[in-house]
Amino acid sequence: MADLEKIAEELGKLTVIEAAELVKNLEEAWGVSAAAAVAAGPAAGGGEAAEEKTEFDVVLVEAGASKIGVIKAVRGVASGLGLADAKKLVESAPVAVVEGVDKDAADAAKAALEEAGAKVEIK
Repeated sequence: MADLEKIAEELGKLTVIEAAELVKNLEEAWGVSAAAAVAAGPAAGGGEAAEEKTEFDVVLVEAGASKIGVIKAVRGVASGLGLADAKKLVESAPVAVVEGVDKDAADAAKAALEEAGAKVEIK
């Protein structure tokens, strides 16, 4: 029993992300799925913290009245876009301008685009 208590103690020290990785590794190694157990877990366990989102997409919903200003702002936040590419991107709204960035970068891009007059969402 001492070994089981030690294992339980060590598992209690894991972060949510580490626990999710452990589950994935065990599923692959044993050829099983913990989907039913995960679905029942929060109801039975009393609500552990959900995994925090770390990557965000900045979506241009609408260019607004100042399309030229928005095109310039898009070129500023989306690296490597030329004028023609930025114009096409703005005209094809709703479209993701920046994908897979951290929260700070997403907020900065959103602020720059909104300052230029665009309607923007972070997803």
